[in-house]
Amino acid sequence: MVTFAIVETGGKQYRIEPGDMIRVETLPGDTGDMVTLDDVRMVSQDGAVTMGSPRVEGASVTAEVVEQGKRKKVVVFKYKAKTRYRRKNGHRQHYTALLINAINTA
Repeated sequence: MVTFAIVETGGKQYRIEPGDMIRVETLPGDTGDMVTLDDVRMVSQDGAVTMGSPRVEGASVTAEVVEQGKRKKVVVFKYKAKTRYRRKNGHRQHYTALLINAINTA
């Protein structure tokens, strides 16, 4: 059986296993720093599932910051026909790439 957890960060939930690489909303820290994610919603170890309501007490995930960067540009284009209304904007979302090291339970 595989050990995995579901964590929430940046308003999104991620299913992670040790060794996974995920991109999350920007977290403080430089490349090489260790980050602890405390908002663990569910943990599964060897088939034994622990559900939180809403969090699993005492559980955390340890991860290493691999990269701080920006995603690809998203073009936002607003247009209204027959009124000469056009607006073009671009947006690049910042992210933090994390390498999951360990899932810690209480």
